[in-house]
Amino acid sequence: MKNRWNEAEAAKFAKSPLAMRVYTSRLIGADPQLVLHGGGNTSLKMKAKNFFQDEEDILYVKGSGWDLATIEEAGFAPVKMTSLLRLAQQEVLSDSDMVNQQRAALLDPNAPNPSVEAILHAILPFAFVDHTHTDSMIAITNTPNGQARLQEVFGQRVLYVPYVMPGFLLARKVFELTQDVDWSKLQGIVLLNHGLFTFGPDAKTSYERMINLVDECETYLQKKSAASVATKKAKADFPALALAQVRKDIYHQSKLPFLCELNQSPEAVGFSELPNANEISSRGPLTPDHVIHTKRLPLQMTEQSMVTCVAAYAESYRKYFASHSTPDLKILDVAPRWAVWPGQGLVSIAQSVDRLKVIRDISEQTIRAIQWSEKLAQWQALPEKDIFEVEYWELEQAKLKRGASKPAPFTGQVALVTGACQGIGKAIAQELLVQGAAVVAVDIDQKIHNLKHKALLTLDGDLTSLDFVRSLPAQIVKKFGGLDLLVSNAGIFPPGETIEKLNLQTWRKSLDVNLTSHFELLQVCIPFLKLGISPSVMFIASKNVPAPGPGAAAYSAAKAGLTQLARVAALELGPFGIRVNMVHPNAIFDTGIWTPEVLQNRAAHYKMSVEDYKKNNILKVEITSKDVAELVAAMLGSAFKATTGAQVAIDGGNDRVI
Repeated sequence: MKNRWNEAEAAKFAKSPLAMRVYTSRLIGADPQLVLHGGGNTSLKMKAKNFFQDEEDILYVKGSGWDLATIEEAGFAPVKMTSLLRLAQQEVLSDSDMVNQQRAALLDPNAPNPSVEAILHAILPFAFVDHTHTDSMIAITNTPNGQARLQEVFGQRVLYVPYVMPGFLLARKVFELTQDVDWSKLQGIVLLNHGLFTFGPDAKTSYERMINLVDECETYLQKKSAASVATKKAKADFPALALAQVRKDIYHQSKLPFLCELNQSPEAVGFSELPNANEISSRGPLTPDHVIHTKRLPLQMTEQSMVTCVAAYAESYRKYFASHSTPDLKILDVAPRWAVWPGQGLVSIAQSVDRLKVIRDISEQTIRAIQWSEKLAQWQALPEKDIFEVEYWELEQAKLKRGASKPAPFTGQVALVTGACQGIGKAIAQELLVQGAAVVAVDIDQKIHNLKHKALLTLDGDLTSLDFVRSLPAQIVKKFGGLDLLVSNAGIFPPGETIEKLNLQTWRKSLDVNLTSHFELLQVCIPFLKLGISPSVMFIASKNVPAPGPGAAAYSAAKAGLTQLARVAALELGPFGIRVNMVHPNAIFDTGIWTPEVLQNRAAHYKMSVEDYKKNNILKVEITSKDVAELVAAMLGSAFKATTGAQVAIDGGNDRVI
């Protein structure tokens, strides 16, 4: 275990104890083997002045919603020690009452909610306290006779606490066990199957005790030849339709749209190929804290049960709930949060890209610890009742009763947008991202990779290359699990030429880019759209379809063909629930082809100012790429759920079209 303490860096935080608390909290948060995604907590006890300038003993403890890796001073909730110590003396206290009382005891009413472990931090008689969910220690304790093994490592230098539900029950248990303890002989507290506490009079002592104790666990695993994991290189390809089908089945069972990401790291593939991977991964989570993110068990995607695996998982989850629930509990959704896919790797399942990252990290940590425990003795998680109590913790149920905020319209859906480097395509990609979609943006221009967003996958390639087009679905499915929305936008505007003088190469290129590439893309996407969630296709056509102009035969003919393709697609795909619509933009001047010089010349040709030329339509309005994007997003969404085969102009009103 790497000790990240750096004297020069520490000196920058030496201005106050709270600043030092920030420094070592970040050191802990920077190591995924200690905490992941908001896990763990740290605290500091010091005096501070209240509103009346009276000094009080205050516990500064990590606040809810803050991550140790990036925490600031504002992330520590200041709670009055007198209140916390009185709460510790209560024999019975619900967690909801505990949260309310801790909030009432805040020195600053605008501070975040204190950690649910605040009382436990308060009763430890040290200025600095650190708490982690270190995977090496938990791997040792999650075996038969795990405490005895830890005693081989630590002896009597730590206090051993049998597993107790986090929150007040755990604080009360530690309170009872430490009434007569000699703190001078202890370096930490082991919470079996849960985590590790260390403490000290200063930040460095508490931090280094944590690192040293964890390092001893890692050394123990190495000495027992239990510190390695299986690795295997991923196959060149994978059955993308199978994963898209599983994603659709999850939607059928849960009635919620989820993203799926295939993890084919050597460790993920290596674990998936273990003969007993399904069995050992179905014994329970690494620590109860993870169940909030991952549920108790992963989905098992075996070849024999691929068709029924999601339904079987959902039924098993309902039975699990029924076995342990009480009348006041509300069942969560029945969707899995990760899966083991033999020979392929691990699959993360979530409604957002942020959550995919959390689940990927936790599942990777879990499979490592499982293998360490198996090599040490046997992987053994807590009984499912203990896991259920955390998953259905009253604090989590309270969030459900308050009601979650309404998700963005395209949450959990996946969109492919072509020609997305600039102009209309870029605006559509950005609008779909704002509205919650995971977006794959494609363009022939490598500048497409300049677009940045956590829910965006950028790919560069030539859509007139059938090999490239055929490669797209697998790339999309591997990253996001499926395809729901297709915006076929890529196109070119050839130079103006009369039919008499039209170059054959110009004609063919326009047909290749503006028509054939769209057909080929639609063709390879159809099997995945059939497995999509509220699937919808949008073709970006042109005003030139209903109102062509002289000198634009190559462009107008291709766009007219594209419109006919879309109309036939609407007829053919409607029975599968796939909607296909078209928009006909005109005079969208914030695109690459409309340079200031071109605009000036065209305006002069019509004897207009540039501003008047931009608004040369019936409504006298300027239409932008964002206007087109908002229309496209609306037509892809639920407001147009009963519309297919439609052609909608967005041109401010054109008398030739009308």
